Amino acid sequence: MTKATERRREREALIQIIEEEVRQTEVYTGRSHLDLRVLNALEAVPRERFVPEHELDCAYANVPLPIGYRQTISQPYIVALMTDLLEPRPSHRVLEVGTGSGYQAAVLSLLVDRVYSVEVVPELAEQARQRLSDLGYGNVDVRQSDGNQGWPEHGPYDSIIVTAGARDVPQALVEQLKPGGRLVIPVDANAHQMLKLIRKDEAGGVHSADVLPVAFVPLVEPPPVDITRRGK
Repeated sequence: MTKATERRREREALIQIIEEEVRQTEVYTGRSHLDLRVLNALEAVPRERFVPEHELDCAYANVPLPIGYRQTISQPYIVALMTDLLEPRPSHRVLEVGTGSGYQAAVLSLLVDRVYSVEVVPELAEQARQRLSDLGYGNVDVRQSDGNQGWPEHGPYDSIIVTAGARDVPQALVEQLKPGGRLVIPVDANAHQMLKLIRKDEAGGVHSADVLPVAFVPLVEPPPVDITRRGK
């Protein structure tokens, strides 16, 4: 068996695992199945290219994996669920907060017109930018910046996805969401995290629904600048 065939079978097996977990969590999410387009996108993206070399044997395990800098690549089931909650369409422009290794952005890139992704860790932002370019995901733009502020220059967005746990929903992200748009974000709640779906109606009203208890690394902010060290 060639390595390519082995990886293809691993991806196919992972999709089956995700489908089973979707059925098991229907009591929380209200979803008994996911959009076939979303599952096809996950099956098409080579997850082994987005994990560190020492984690290659676990590339298709349905678990989060460390990628350095105290960050992780999310569990494939969670990637699938969050993507499905966005209800992505080919014409959509999506903002991702928390690029990480670029895996979630790669999945989204197969489903929407354009992905704008921000990452607070400079090294991860540069690595993801290069990796996505090398793999041909040409409709993804990556910027190193504070994700709490979004990327207003390209807004408003049809949907926004946050891949790190926030203390609360950043107002800047709500403002960058189009009327009719959807924001999926893990938020701290009573010492736990809850995945929330935020919807903005056509009149600009904002509605929030709990989806599933989750565990994400925290949404961090850039360190403050020490102005006393600046030269004159």
